[in-house]
Amino acid sequence: MANYTAADVKKLRELTGAGMMDCKKALDEADGSVDKAVEALRIRGQKGVAKREGRSAENGAVVSLIADDNTSGVIVELKCETDFVAKGEKFQAVAGALAAHVAATSPADIEALLASEIEPGKTVQAYVDEANANLGEKIVLDRFAQFSGAYVTAYMHRTMPDLPPQIGVLVELDKPNAEVAKGVAQHIAAFAPKYLSREDVPAEVVESERRVAEETTRAEGKPEAALPKIVEGRLNGFFKDATLLGQPYALDSKKSVQQILDEAGVALTRFSRIKVGI
Repeated sequence: MANYTAADVKKLRELTGAGMMDCKKALDEADGSVDKAVEALRIRGQKGVAKREGRSAENGAVVSLIADDNTSGVIVELKCETDFVAKGEKFQAVAGALAAHVAATSPADIEALLASEIEPGKTVQAYVDEANANLGEKIVLDRFAQFSGAYVTAYMHRTMPDLPPQIGVLVELDKPNAEVAKGVAQHIAAFAPKYLSREDVPAEVVESERRVAEETTRAEGKPEAALPKIVEGRLNGFFKDATLLGQPYALDSKKSVQQILDEAGVALTRFSRIKVGI
């Protein structure tokens, strides 16, 4: 049996992010040499990348990077299989590097991001595959948001104290107001609006909601003459729930988000909310 200690196993786990049994097996094969075990795990990891493609990656982190003058910002979601890897320094370092790359290069979409070079001769896709191999889990990069405007900031929410942020919100205002931006971003994190305003709801979605409201109202046996008013009321209820500006504000439910912004003299021009795995 190879000569190694529990401290060697712990060190190898910290260096690679691999599971305990994998680390012990690697140390056995490397006659107790941590360096050789690291190399063995990396080789094994590269061989296992394809095998992990079918696995589910529902854990991970959302990271943000905001310019010092708040004129631009990004949020990036990086997913993995387990919370053990998600809370590790190596995984979070990869996520941070990806956020910095997005901020520096402003890719048009996820395909452009994955094809861009994060290091000379190495694409982002290859960088993610390398993390996949080194950490021994399926690692997925498939969402990011980037804004550049008058005032951009982010709010990051932890669902568990020992995990990295699982929800990230990026907001853009037409003028600086840190207090309002933070409050509205927190509201978005909690209430997950689908759209900014009524005008942003696709016509087909509106028609679908109207059709459901009409059929529901008729099924309830409401008078035909009252149907238009009831349907409009239910449609307004949908807008109130689904649009950020129509929602009651989290910190003052007597006012809508629109009223809060109006009172502050600012306009929220866009937002993005990303929750890990959803």
